[in-house]
Amino acid sequence: MYYGFDVGGTKIEFGAFDTELNRLETLRVPTPTTDYQELLDTIANMVRTADAKFGCEGKVGIGLPGMEDADTGAVLTVNIGAAKGKTLRADLEAILGRTVKVENDANCFALSEAWDEDLQHYPSVAGLIMGTGFGGGLIINGKVFSGRNNVAGEIGHMRLPLDAWQHLGENAPEFDCGCDKKGCLDNYLSGRGFELLYKHYHGEALKAKTVIENYYAGEETAKQFVDFYLELVAICFGNVFTALDPHAVVLGGGLSNFDEIYAQVPERVAKYLLSVAKPPKILKAKHGDSGGVRGAAFLNIE
Repeated sequence: MYYGFDVGGTKIEFGAFDTELNRLETLRVPTPTTDYQELLDTIANMVRTADAKFGCEGKVGIGLPGMEDADTGAVLTVNIGAAKGKTLRADLEAILGRTVKVENDANCFALSEAWDEDLQHYPSVAGLIMGTGFGGGLIINGKVFSGRNNVAGEIGHMRLPLDAWQHLGENAPEFDCGCDKKGCLDNYLSGRGFELLYKHYHGEALKAKTVIENYYAGEETAKQFVDFYLELVAICFGNVFTALDPHAVVLGGGLSNFDEIYAQVPERVAKYLLSVAKPPKILKAKHGDSGGVRGAAFLNIE
């Protein structure tokens, strides 16, 4: 059995999957936010309960909004206060007496999609999340590629490329980022970035959903902005695709539900690639909110 935990700032979601990757169990509990021992006990008790139910020692994977320090194993996260700076993986392994794997939640999202039956034949799959933030993960031959420092796939903290700045024009906004840098893709390609850009250029604070509704209604300002935004996405994706060259790209997060991305970006992005390159398939995520749990469980697939 494969056990997956999606540990967030407010809830922990658990899923148990059999060797055919069918989900057999679902459970959600509040995340202990201040007491680290309570957090460990909560996860450990859920594991033991599942072990008893399924009559085995399940393999444990955990996805969270952060990452481990590659040298110390300390968790780097701002959303889960109880785990910040703690050696979560090592401590759980000591309690449970088995290997535990921990990964960034964006990597778990990408892994979940890469193990979907429609994508398993692709040697490399990139998962990009266009939600409150913008980030991603890279899966190679069914495994997460984390890099030296466990930050591979953190493309939200790449800076906008030169041609993107030129596209933004003389009045280009330099949005501050939570990483203490300016110009990170996170603040331009995310749903939040969509709204920030609209307000910057058109002087009105509208939700992305409203702008998109106006676009489909034929409102001229929304049409102009969507054309502008999709070209920005194509420019930035062109740089990402040149660096990673994935066979397929899966988009998740709220903004990924905007169908014009799939209708227009593949054609727009071609001119920003090397002349020998073809755009990868760009697909909408299939597993939605369950992706984090699925991907965490699949960290243990050999």
